[in-house]
Amino acid sequence: MSTQTRPQQTRTKKPATKFFGPAAMSFPTWAYAVFFFIIPLALIVFYSFGYKPDEFTAIATDHLSFDRYPEAMTSSFVSTFFATLRISILGTILCLLIALPFAYWLAIKVAPARRSLALALVMVPFWTNFLVRTLGWQIMLSPDGFLSNWMQSLGLLDGPLDILYTRSAVQIGVVYNYLPLMILPLFVAIDASGKKLREASYDLGAGKVKTFLRVTLPMAMPGVVSGCLLVFIPLNGDYVTATVLGGASGSMIGQLIANQFNTAQNWAVGAAMAMILIISTLIVVGVGFALLKLGQAITAKLNSVPLHDGRA
Repeated sequence: MSTQTRPQQTRTKKPATKFFGPAAMSFPTWAYAVFFFIIPLALIVFYSFGYKPDEFTAIATDHLSFDRYPEAMTSSFVSTFFATLRISILGTILCLLIALPFAYWLAIKVAPARRSLALALVMVPFWTNFLVRTLGWQIMLSPDGFLSNWMQSLGLLDGPLDILYTRSAVQIGVVYNYLPLMILPLFVAIDASGKKLREASYDLGAGKVKTFLRVTLPMAMPGVVSGCLLVFIPLNGDYVTATVLGGASGSMIGQLIANQFNTAQNWAVGAAMAMILIISTLIVVGVGFALLKLGQAITAKLNSVPLHDGRA
């Protein structure tokens, strides 16, 4: 008499989710996002539909409308907005052009034993307050500062340096303040690209320039994107650098928004200006991503060509 063995069905119980379980580890992240990003942004959106009822009240929201947006689009706001956009785009490009060779040298040429020291030197500016660093450039770029006296002693200038309180001074300041935010993600991306792939490219007949353009740079694109976002987005809303180094001739849109909240006490117009800045920044970032996709398509087409010259 044959006996059949039935496979035993084991029922596994899913562990009950506890409040203090692994899911609770993400609490600091989403709490930070909710309380320091979502709620403030929602308030700015809500206030942008309000109005200033009288001279002594900053905001009223009993009657909501889009009237503050046309009111915010003054000629001074538009001109300052485009000036800010030029400073932000040029500052991001300059940071990328400076950071890319430096990050390449740091990730490939510097010995691993000395790399930590080099990274620490890159991070040194972040150990000092943002305002203090900018004030340092105000002293350096002043007509009687070190840089002016040094250039006059070398015969490079006939008179004192006249660059402070201009857009050029603001451009120098933002590049200095935001350059580490471009260097660090580029270094991580280039360092992760791998030495073996570069050596394989050399073995296939490609030189250093071709290897960089067709192997290292495409693999470092995530770092390029991250660095550009980390520099461009906060640079758009920066008003400390423009206030300290730009004065009236080098003003940026962040100053106008801050003045509406602090000086004019018109929170509705200030919120409308802030929303216009946020939407414009998202549009520019979207255009940048579209150009990036186009560049990746072109790079993929170029990479389809063999690295060697085809000779036997």
